[in-house]
Amino acid sequence: MSVDQIIPVVPTETEEALLLKVEEAARRLRIGRTQMYQLLASGAVESVYIGRLRRVPVESLHDYVSTLRAHCPAQRGAA
Repeated sequence: MSVDQIIPVVPTETEEALLLKVEEAARRLRIGRTQMYQLLASGAVESVYIGRLRRVPVESLHDYVSTLRAHCPAQRGAA
């Protein structure tokens, strides 16, 4: 395999990863790993398995935040 045939594993700046590791998802939400696992266990955030690897779809993080915002409309204006 030549150098120009190597496929990048890490997404480029213009390409966002579709699936995140649990730790990466926790960092995106600015929460701890334990709390992220609690959200996954409760079903508040969706995850998928690829073999034995657990991954969190980026879309499920957006959905979770949208749900939080929908249930706390009074807090949006206050800050």
